[in-house]
Amino acid sequence: MGKNTSSGGATAHFSGHETFPLRQMWLKKVYDRADSFGYIHKSTFTNEDAIAKFGVGKNMVASIRHWALACNVITEEGAPAGSYVITDHGKAVLADHGVDPYGENPTTAWYAHWWLAGRGSRATTWRWLFNFVTSPTFSREDLEAPLTEYARSLDPNRKLSTATISRDIETCIRGYAPRSAGGSPEDYAEPMLGELGLIYEERKGHFSFRRGPKPTLHDGMFAYALIDFWKSTAPGTSSLAFEAIAYGEGSPGRVFKLDEESVAERLLRLEDLTRKELSWTDTAGLRQVHRKGELTQKLSDLMIDKAYA
Repeated sequence: MGKNTSSGGATAHFSGHETFPLRQMWLKKVYDRADSFGYIHKSTFTNEDAIAKFGVGKNMVASIRHWALACNVITEEGAPAGSYVITDHGKAVLADHGVDPYGENPTTAWYAHWWLAGRGSRATTWRWLFNFVTSPTFSREDLEAPLTEYARSLDPNRKLSTATISRDIETCIRGYAPRSAGGSPEDYAEPMLGELGLIYEERKGHFSFRRGPKPTLHDGMFAYALIDFWKSTAPGTSSLAFEAIAYGEGSPGRVFKLDEESVAERLLRLEDLTRKELSWTDTAGLRQVHRKGELTQKLSDLMIDKAYA
């Protein structure tokens, strides 16, 4: 697979979910399979007993693994050969005494959305949809040709079938706007990202983004995303312009579908939230966020802690 040339800098991924949108308890199911060191052998997902252990069908086990990787719950980085390791964030949230072991806090869903649509390292369609689709309404068919073109720009040598692209778009949209009627009982299982209210079905087969304040998005989660975006796009700069935060590719404003006023309101609260590490200024028409020191992992962790407080 070729490298993604966009600011996400990741390999293009258009499969792995087996067409199942992310479900509420799936990330916890993965966490519970880890040993006391936080390691999960890769065979856990492929062994004969995987179906019994996870309590779902074979394709769904593969899907659960995909989502755990895409949402930064497990990673191969720092894991022994043939294994995954639970990330620090995964432990903090999903441990039995973690901040949200059953995935009921909206912050967990917003975090998953950020990793899919903001980072997009294993979810190219998610990143593309939330960053590049600007039409007021869209259908799955409307998205197929431009997404295929985008995929080709990332990796000209890779052949992707229309069916693969179509399935990926369908899975992505259905994860945010579940089918309202018809289909199998599987379609009624509420997807984890459905509660975010980011996409709605305007009329049958035609969808729209819901732009606006996002009351369930905690300021701490917004600040975490802002720091993440800053580190990936302009790590050497001591300030970031309002326009970049609200409208830039991979920005919190775009990925969370916030309107300009909502972004500005959240930036006004940054100074108190970050203990003056980040501050907002609006002087002589120059609107920007300044940072006092380095954009550390400690600051990112603090923002996530606050988002769950």
